[in-house]
Amino acid sequence: MLDLLTLPDTDNSASDSASSGAGEARLVEAARRGDHQAFGELVERYQRRLLRVILQFVQNRELAEDLAQEAFVKAYQRLDQFDPSRRFGPWLFRIGVNQALDHLRREKRRGWWSLFSESRQDRPPEPAVNDPRQALDLSQEVERVLADLPENYRTVLVLRDMENMSTSEIAAILGRKEATVRWRLAEARHRFQELWTRRRDAAPPSPQGAGFAAVDGKTRSADDQDES
Repeated sequence: MLDLLTLPDTDNSASDSASSGAGEARLVEAARRGDHQAFGELVERYQRRLLRVILQFVQNRELAEDLAQEAFVKAYQRLDQFDPSRRFGPWLFRIGVNQALDHLRREKRRGWWSLFSESRQDRPPEPAVNDPRQALDLSQEVERVLADLPENYRTVLVLRDMENMSTSEIAAILGRKEATVRWRLAEARHRFQELWTRRRDAAPPSPQGAGFAAVDGKTRSADDQDES
């Protein structure tokens, strides 16, 4: 079996455009015949982006690396199920996203916040403050709001607005029609905005007020781009 951990750590920024080319199709076909080197080249093309995508869900690099490794192993084991008329990248990312979501479902009893922060027993007691949210930075606030979104909305929001994937890519990853993805994305942005506003209005004004406005602006900008 291919040892994925020994592969060189390279990045291929053109992996998306190459994924539909004859060169990649030949690599996939060779890998299906048992050519470990060919599959290694596929890993080199996608390992960094797959890791980045999984990190958006689990927020823990060591865990994300383990999940990415498992995704590549599963992809290798399931190559005989891959439709060569389709693109390899979205098929691989679908496996990776499912790995991340399966992990989060298993960890759900511990609560989503434990996945985005240090374990409570590992943190020293925090001093009493009027607004505990003042100790959190903007990224933590975004993560907490994302954690409150239903899984199907959170997934499309992460892939589109945080990973800048196209609607067609997301549709291929999730196995849904593009129209469904567009509808979920619009609903996800709407729900995110509602949750963000609710959190903002529930707390006294803080120095991070400008940050809330920035996120509001980013959300509107993303909506404008999607509608164009």
